[in-house]
Amino acid sequence: MMKRLLYLLLLVACSAFGAMARDYEQVNDISYSAKADAYSREQLKLDVYHPVDGEDCPVVIWFHGGGLEFGSKQIPEQLKEQDMVVVGAEYRMLPRVEVGDILDDAAEAVAWTFKNAAKYGGSTRNIVVSGHSAGGYIAMMLCLDKSWLARYGVDADSVMLYAPFSGQAITHYNVRKMQGLPPLQPTIDRWAPLYWVRGNCPPLLLTCGDRELELYGRYDENQYLERMMKLTGHKHTWLYEIGGHGHNDMIAPSFLILKNKMQELLAK
Repeated sequence: MMKRLLYLLLLVACSAFGAMARDYEQVNDISYSAKADAYSREQLKLDVYHPVDGEDCPVVIWFHGGGLEFGSKQIPEQLKEQDMVVVGAEYRMLPRVEVGDILDDAAEAVAWTFKNAAKYGGSTRNIVVSGHSAGGYIAMMLCLDKSWLARYGVDADSVMLYAPFSGQAITHYNVRKMQGLPPLQPTIDRWAPLYWVRGNCPPLLLTCGDRELELYGRYDENQYLERMMKLTGHKHTWLYEIGGHGHNDMIAPSFLILKNKMQELLAK
């Protein structure tokens, strides 16, 4: 009985991401945009981390945080050596551009990934769009407002999973700042993911820190988004509150939730 139990545990361990011993490499500063102005040429680049000789691997596109005003592209350490392709994409920033320009950049990066994932061993059937904070807001907007990806010939519903970490569901606070509003003056306009709730989108995985520790009531926004998605008939919206963790330290446990959900979806 003990030998059988150990055998089953071994099978489970081998099915997890990163179980296969293999080599990885990272290709940096790939230009992904057709935009020709100097700021775009400087900024619109991405990094690709992938298994050497990988084939048909899941792909995670990661958008960094920073309030849409600062930050830089990154390949999260928690996604390395996990038998997946990881794309860390940069975008232009407020106030040098407007929020619509940022969303257009992000959509172009996703479209680039659909066109080029196979070159790095990635599967276009198993693409995940994720990010933290501002990056989570971007992921939400690309998921719910299909017009951004449609500009580049990509159906937003062809993404396997959208997984924003602590994304803003109302209009982003720095977008509101540019509208002359303070951070605690909530609005829901066309720049709010909540404005675009729909029941026919891919699975949506929402993770947030502790409701008492999160930034600007971020958990409560996500809870309302979850409720509205379910009311529209969406059956695959999941919300996780990570107790005892604030806006930044919720990131590490969120990766565990993301990887578990990816395994669940890939198994289907």
